[in-house]
Amino acid sequence: MKIGLGCDHGGYNLKLEIIKHLEAKGIECVDYGTNSADESVDYPIYGQKVAEAVIAKEVDYGIVCCGTGIGISLAANKVPGIRCAVVSDVFSAKMSKAHNNANMLALGERVLGKGLALELVDTWINTEFEGDRHLRRVNLIGDIEKKYNK
Repeated sequence: MKIGLGCDHGGYNLKLEIIKHLEAKGIECVDYGTNSADESVDYPIYGQKVAEAVIAKEVDYGIVCCGTGIGISLAANKVPGIRCAVVSDVFSAKMSKAHNNANMLALGERVLGKGLALELVDTWINTEFEGDRHLRRVNLIGDIEKKYNK
């Protein structure tokens, strides 16, 4: 498995912790930036970079971080085909993959502790998409995208 990661300055420290955690599990990580917590940068740039890598199949999944996870998830979700879920509890992390087939996860460094964040990552990575009726719903999301992205 190969995971693409990106963040703004507000999610930089969490991104580093996630990379260390994933690499310790033998999961390959590709870091799309940013590379500092000190210099203010624009989260849409990094959400887009990771989302485009997921769509191009450079990586299997993407994880992005900012202060809350919200802004960077909104940016990532503008890329057609991306389903980026911002989560802050284990149940939502599991369901975002099991029912929504989320191909990206967004986390907020300023709202999550390191331990919970890593538990969310593990839960999300280890959950399989259930398909069946959920596939129909995911396809309906794709239909909405196609309608507005002409």
